[in-house]
Amino acid sequence: MVPAGPGDRPVALITGAGRGIGRATALALARRDVHCLLLDRTPGSPEATEQAIRQETGRTATILPFDLTDREAMLRIGPSIGQRFGRLDLLVHAAAPFMPLAPLTHLRDADHDRAVAGRLTATMALLRACTPLLQAAASPAAVILTNGFLAEQAPWRSLTAPSEAAVQALVHVWEQEQAEYGLRVVLHDPGPCATRLRAQYFPAETQALQADLTSPDEAADIIAGLCLGPASAV
Repeated sequence: MVPAGPGDRPVALITGAGRGIGRATALALARRDVHCLLLDRTPGSPEATEQAIRQETGRTATILPFDLTDREAMLRIGPSIGQRFGRLDLLVHAAAPFMPLAPLTHLRDADHDRAVAGRLTATMALLRACTPLLQAAASPAAVILTNGFLAEQAPWRSLTAPSEAAVQALVHVWEQEQAEYGLRVVLHDPGPCATRLRAQYFPAETQALQADLTSPDEAADIIAGLCLGPASAV
């Protein structure tokens, strides 16, 4: 029989848990005896991650089919986690929308609105929802992923550079606000990784170049270590 619920194990919320670095991080944390809450809006993808965790570790995970850009849903997520589990120890924000790379004059208002909603607004809503639970945890930690390539103030980054800069500023302010609660906040850039999102930005990248990229599993082991400390490395 598969053990149900977290028991005394730490509870981690992972966004973008249906694929890429988010999925790999959920598996890495589950291997370290963490109960994972898998947040992803893509139908079927968090279910596949939950099945992989079940098969590999013999434990369950919890699927949260939330859309980070749905403000009404994000108002419910904190109370929902609190009522069901009574705790939240770790947060990993790995979800990231695709934002077009194009000259400023080629961008539409809809592109701007999606970039702001999917990156800045979503991150703010997530942090606001999780803060009370993290503040109450014994050894809380939050790892927020960022992307150095998208953050570059370079041509064709009219959407990505401002969005990443805003998220970085938000996380740094939040980190200072949470210092008195002992909440460790890490803004982490995993570097070039072989993910679906990267393939959208570099569709012509060859397999030879992809082989030199960091794998999601390698990135996830580092993120798990940032969450739990060096002793968690395997």
